[in-house]
Amino acid sequence: MTQPPSGPPPSPLTHSPGIPPTAGAAGPVGPNLINGTTSHGVMGQKGIRHPWEMPVLWVGIALTTLAYIAWAGLIATTLVLWVTEGAETVSSLWQYVGILPFFIQLALVLPLAPVIIWWARAMMYARLRATAVRMSPTQFPEGYRMVVEAAQQYGMRRVPDAYVRVGNGVINAFASGHGFRRFVIVHSDLFEVGGTSRDPDALRFVIGHEVGHLAAGHVSYFRQVFTTVIGMIPLLGPLLSRAQEFTADNFGYANAPTGAAGMIGVLSGGKYLGAEVNVNELADRAATDPSFFVHWANLLSSHPVNTWRAHALRDRSKPGSMIIRPGGAMYASPLPPGHVWSTRYPTPGDALAMLAAADSRRPAGFGGQFGRFTGIDYSDRPSIREIQTAGPLLSGRTAYVIPPGPYREDARGPLVDAAQNPFGPPPNGPGPRMPS
Repeated sequence: MTQPPSGPPPSPLTHSPGIPPTAGAAGPVGPNLINGTTSHGVMGQKGIRHPWEMPVLWVGIALTTLAYIAWAGLIATTLVLWVTEGAETVSSLWQYVGILPFFIQLALVLPLAPVIIWWARAMMYARLRATAVRMSPTQFPEGYRMVVEAAQQYGMRRVPDAYVRVGNGVINAFASGHGFRRFVIVHSDLFEVGGTSRDPDALRFVIGHEVGHLAAGHVSYFRQVFTTVIGMIPLLGPLLSRAQEFTADNFGYANAPTGAAGMIGVLSGGKYLGAEVNVNELADRAATDPSFFVHWANLLSSHPVNTWRAHALRDRSKPGSMIIRPGGAMYASPLPPGHVWSTRYPTPGDALAMLAAADSRRPAGFGGQFGRFTGIDYSDRPSIREIQTAGPLLSGRTAYVIPPGPYREDARGPLVDAAQNPFGPPPNGPGPRMPS
């Protein structure tokens, strides 16, 4: 083993000999209360946001502001009545109008919300620093490079901290902050997707998504405080959360468009089976399964349901649905959607016939869909992306066709060179054509 060089490591504020200084070394102005996390300012990169995000956010800010005004008015009115009319009058008024429970909640919880949020964020960051593995140039450098490159692309003033924590089988990642510090956390089970035997672009998309939350200001302390009230309101709180998730997906797509299909595969099939998920078939179900209960499940969810999210990532000419399902599908599934009467479901004989038809048309290497594992040679099979983005078997095309491009990396603005369906054939070749 070679010995490390003697002497202290170079200061992060001075560049090493032979290495040109970066913009960060000279130090563009760091984040503060008036300039924002990124060089795009306090409001962030506006064009990449989902159109619903800011209007719903302003509603949340207005509701929280009104709640604090009501709190101050209630306290002032109570004190005036207490002094002028006495305690009995105040007590009888509470009982008469039935506001005692509301008063207790408003008087105690609302004023403490800023302190509770600050304390919770501080403790989360402390626990991460004490228990998780910190990505760095020397620890998980491949993942750290993804974080740095995403931060650079988004114009962030400082590179956020990044940690890998034990996942115990959970596929998850999230972003948060404390003060002006920002950090992302990737569970180990999701981080493992980045290995060369699996799907590094999917991990790059996920990291771009999480850094996008930071760049968009979603974890700002003041945003957390001023969305306290809307977060307690059914439907409105999840609506704001889903809008932010669509925005973060736009960031992830801008950072790693080729990883969009892989990310959907991992979220819906896991780190092993995600390689075998046909994301086109998954995305089409957003348009072909118009169930009331599917809509309701989406309305109650903090994240867009996977089928709708997949559809929004595939068709970049549209911003993605927020309340109602997207319309149109590329393929028609041989199986009926889940909202129809069971009389349309196939009999065992019909299902066996469809299986035989699919087997006769399936290209070589597209079978054996039981996941991909490190250390096993899959050279006899098509690439992960070819399997994920192939046209579904036994599915006839409908009149709906994804526009040929250019596609959008956000909900409204034009995109750079991307005249390709992100769920279409991979860039290195069309791969085998899937017969219908």
